[in-house]
Amino acid sequence: MRAYQLTGRDAGLEIVDLPDPTPGPGQVAVRVRAVSLNFRDLMIRKMGRKRIVPTSDGAGEVLAVGEGVTSVAPGDLVCGTFFTTWVAGRPFADMHRHALGGSTDGMLAEVVVLPELGVVKAPHGYTAEQAAALPCAAVTAWNALVGGIAPLRAGQTVLLLGTGGVSVFGLQLARMFGARTVITSSSDAKLDRMRALGADVTINYGERPDWDKAVLEATDGGADIVLEVGGAGTLPTSLSAVRFGGQVALIGILTGTAGEVNPWPLVGKSVDLRGVYVGSREMFVDMNAAIDANGLDPVIDRVFPFEQADEAYAHLEAQGHVGKVVVAV
Repeated sequence: MRAYQLTGRDAGLEIVDLPDPTPGPGQVAVRVRAVSLNFRDLMIRKMGRKRIVPTSDGAGEVLAVGEGVTSVAPGDLVCGTFFTTWVAGRPFADMHRHALGGSTDGMLAEVVVLPELGVVKAPHGYTAEQAAALPCAAVTAWNALVGGIAPLRAGQTVLLLGTGGVSVFGLQLARMFGARTVITSSSDAKLDRMRALGADVTINYGERPDWDKAVLEATDGGADIVLEVGGAGTLPTSLSAVRFGGQVALIGILTGTAGEVNPWPLVGKSVDLRGVYVGSREMFVDMNAAIDANGLDPVIDRVFPFEQADEAYAHLEAQGHVGKVVVAV
């Protein structure tokens, strides 16, 4: 079978021929049909990891199952889970050793073998490209909105930063819950697309560097939940934009890790700051049930053929996309 591997040289990526894997007891072989890219994939590639199959997000049909597997059968369209051992409950340290495309081989291959509890059935009616968009970005947004001590309720306000995968899924899921949404971008064209998706308030942070004040102006005291994907560079502004007693889900580090954060807003406004690193299999299953009940079409920016994975990475890094960048396998 064909697969991509990181070469470790100049962040290289190359197609290699590997033996076809077969499932053992409790395992599932998946014929991968599509993968989607995340900012994490760019980071891992630049770190110079060597001879690992990249990408965490993928979907395809079950080819075969090993002894004892009962939850899926050949022909089922399934997604891999980001952490193949985080099934339910609280996160734990050892799960990082089983993170696809980082600590272990990922999904950018024609066939992969995963543990039974490392796959979930895709929502009904989804294509492989749509299903591949879910494992990281959508589950992260779901966890951020409903996995905290005070899950999102109808009528509350959610603030979303930018128009990448997590933020767009956050917008769609928040609307599913009946929440009001505020989203930022430096591109008016992207904000137009967000309004078409149902965003209630859009803010161009290029025109409003004080976008926290714009959020406060547009809401009753600030956002109830902020999906903070920027990191050190935007966290202080997010803390200003969240309401008293609200929540900030710290998800990404798009602005880097260096910087100082004044802790007083956390105390003075009694804000809950929670780190969110994707989510469990149980969260994935719950989210898919909500998608089946309510409907949600993932926003896919562009689909690249397998042979153009390099171009897909470059497209993601250029940050001109809206939603998910997908590679068809």
